[in-house]
Amino acid sequence: MIFPEVHIPIIEIPLENSDVRLFIKREDLIHPEISGNKYWKLFYNINRYMAQKPANPRLITFGGAFSNHIAAVAALGNSENIPTTGIIRGDELADKWQDNPTLSFAAAKGMTFRFVSRQQYRNKPDLTEMLLQEFPEAVVIPEGGTNELAVNGVQHMLNEQTKSFDYLCCAVGTGGTVAGISKFATANQKILGFKTVNDNSLEESVLSFSGKGNFTLISGINDAYGKITDENIRFINVFAEKYGIQLDPVYTGKLMQRIFDLIETGYFPKGSKILAFHTGGMQGIEGANLLLSRKGRPLIKTY
Repeated sequence: MIFPEVHIPIIEIPLENSDVRLFIKREDLIHPEISGNKYWKLFYNINRYMAQKPANPRLITFGGAFSNHIAAVAALGNSENIPTTGIIRGDELADKWQDNPTLSFAAAKGMTFRFVSRQQYRNKPDLTEMLLQEFPEAVVIPEGGTNELAVNGVQHMLNEQTKSFDYLCCAVGTGGTVAGISKFATANQKILGFKTVNDNSLEESVLSFSGKGNFTLISGINDAYGKITDENIRFINVFAEKYGIQLDPVYTGKLMQRIFDLIETGYFPKGSKILAFHTGGMQGIEGANLLLSRKGRPLIKTY
C-alpha cells in the first residue's frame, strides 16, 4: 500500500445560532473502495506482512454480513493481488450470500468465505489456529482491523490542519480509530469517541492501545449495533440535502447526529472548534436500504 495522493478536505458545517464551530474531515474520499479509516488501519498491517515476502500470501479476517472491514480487505486483496478469506458471522448466510450487497462485492473482488455460527465466531482463537494450519503463511487480521499496527496507521488521519481543533470526534466500533487519534493527538486536544455498540470493555481496550487518558467514550444514539431508526434515516437524508455530504447509517450518521445533540445541549464550551472524522462506510447503505425496503420503511437517499 502506498500513501494516497488524494487531498482530504476539512469542511465546515455551518451552524445557525451556535457559539461553536463544527468541521468534518472527509476521510471517506481517500479511496473509492478501501474507505476512510480502513485504509489506515490496514496500511501497516499489509506493508509489514508483504515485506516478509510470503511465498503463498493470504489475508484472512472476520466480519458480519454488512461489514465495511470485509469489503475493504477484499478490495485491498484484489488491488494487491493477494488472495483473501473472510470468516463471516452467521452460517445461515452460506446459501444466500449472493443476495447480500457487501458479500457479493467481496466475492467479486475474489474473497472466499467461511460461514460460521455465532457461537463459533465468538471463539476466534480456535478459528485462527485452524486457519493457520490450513494457510500457514497467511496473516490473520482482527475483526474491524484493530491491533497495534492499525492504531499506528490512524496517526495519518491527523496532520498540521487538525492541530487547530479543540475536540476530535469519531465513531467507535472496535476502538482502533479512537485509540489512534487519542495516541497521536496534541496535548491540548480532547478526544470524543461515539460508541456504535454497547460494549463495556471498549474503554479499557482503547486505553491499552492509546496509553493516554485524553479520550471520553460517549454512548451512541442506539444501544444495538447496526440498529437503524426512522429518525437516523431522517437525519442522514436532511444532512445530505443541507450540507451535500452523504453519511452511513451505522457509524458516521449516528456520530454526526449525536454531535448535533451535544451542541444543542451546550456540551461544548463557547468558542470550541470541533472536528469530526468521516470514516467512510458508504458501501453499507445499499445493504441497509435492502433491509429497510423489505420492512416498508423509509430509505436512505443516495447522491
